[in-house]
Amino acid sequence: MKTLFAASAAAILLAQAASAEIRIAHIYGKTGALEAYAAQSHTGLMMGLEYATGGTMEIDGEPIVVIEKDTQLKPDLGKALLAEAYGDDDAQIAVGPVSSGVALAMLPVAEEYERILIVEPAVADSITGENWNRYIFRTGRNSSQDAISNAVALGGEGVTVATLAQDYAFGRDGVAAFREALEGTGASIAHEEYVPTDTTDFTAAAERIFNAMKDLEGEKKLFIIWAGGGNPMGKINAMDPSRFGIEIATGGNILAALTAYKELPGMEGATYYYYEIPENAVNDWLVEEHFKRFDSPPDFFTAGGMSAGIAVVEAIKKAGGADDTEALITAMEGMEFETPKGTMMFRPEDHQAMQSMYHFRTEVQEGKDYGVPVLVREIGMDEMDIPIRN
Repeated sequence: MKTLFAASAAAILLAQAASAEIRIAHIYGKTGALEAYAAQSHTGLMMGLEYATGGTMEIDGEPIVVIEKDTQLKPDLGKALLAEAYGDDDAQIAVGPVSSGVALAMLPVAEEYERILIVEPAVADSITGENWNRYIFRTGRNSSQDAISNAVALGGEGVTVATLAQDYAFGRDGVAAFREALEGTGASIAHEEYVPTDTTDFTAAAERIFNAMKDLEGEKKLFIIWAGGGNPMGKINAMDPSRFGIEIATGGNILAALTAYKELPGMEGATYYYYEIPENAVNDWLVEEHFKRFDSPPDFFTAGGMSAGIAVVEAIKKAGGADDTEALITAMEGMEFETPKGTMMFRPEDHQAMQSMYHFRTEVQEGKDYGVPVLVREIGMDEMDIPIRN
């Protein structure tokens, strides 16, 4: 009888071991205005998990299960879905979302459940700033990294800048960080313009910017911070800001948005990623595999999703499993990991991934229906003094 009981117990333990799995929730805006960003993020996440596990989609023999949930870009829904992922689906780690507003709603849920949320690709500084808690890590760049790199690319003595941004956390945090970053370059901001996220007619906003800038002397730039559709660059460029001596400038974006850049050859800015810029083994693999599978290059947010996937795997390996959140936090603080952008490092103080950015100049190239961001120089993580805001 004892032998039978021992055999049964052993069978149960073997079954439990065989069924053990690592559950990752990807909570992102699959539908809505940012669905193109979301699709890239998910493709990148899955490719990152694949790359970091050598194609097995297992860590130490435990299979990875990815649970997808659609926030529809609604903060309350994102908050509820994260609670559902942790509470009902037993996800040990969550990744997402796309929208900064949704991310801010989700942050307290990670703290309540005491589980890791890797924010990718939401950008607002406040995510790893005033609204941060110790369960939050971010692989995506933050507004300060965008701002400081663009200030390096665009600033200088005698330069005057106006800004146009969407009226929510992404836009306002981005302008605030850009304003602060410009102070050390000798440039100044003459006007800030905020418009609704779904704006398609920029006539009134552009007129206010032109009126604020037209009588100023020296070099003048309109710096646009934008996510999603609407094409503010193309539409404002069609209004001929050059008659007032104003040049349009912006950061990087997805390939579809770069079609507007083709109308602005020579435009400069700083970008998070363009597939032809980084030179490293991870990016080589991503570019080759993405062309092979999708007959297209990896895009802006594909690289970010892949970075998050790699971070998940490296953290779990280093922590010795996914079940102990405290062990994961210890493993991730200060952790360096290789991504399509090169080395990233989670800063211990706020868990923001420190990373390179790229100063670019737009070129029109044969065979490409968009303006190509060609590298001027890499801005290394050590060159950017990114504030700790929490």
